[in-house]
Amino acid sequence: MVGRFENDLGDITISNEVIAKAAGLNAIECYGIVGMAAMNVTDGIAKLLKRESLTQGIKVTIDNNQITIDFHVIVEYGINIRAVADNLISTVKYKIETFSGMEVKQLNIFVEGVRVDD
Repeated sequence: MVGRFENDLGDITISNEVIAKAAGLNAIECYGIVGMAAMNVTDGIAKLLKRESLTQGIKVTIDNNQITIDFHVIVEYGINIRAVADNLISTVKYKIETFSGMEVKQLNIFVEGVRVDD
């Protein structure tokens, strides 16, 4: 589904891909997040996605203009994962709600790997 609004001039439609891209760009700015991971990890090794492929690590569902986002992330080694997750949730929730005008109902974070940053 997509987000849909009406105003006196016409309809506004926001695709899942737009929300996923915005969420990914906001997420990688969060402290402790190294990047997004590919969602289809079959061999147990998480693949760090390049910036232009961020949306492959994010699943967005929109139902009745309420957004659910699943993040598959790689975090920096030595950082408190709970603190990183709390920061990611509050930052992305605020920025996506402000950006889209829709409510973020749920954010799920799947830590797929840990990376030592140089």
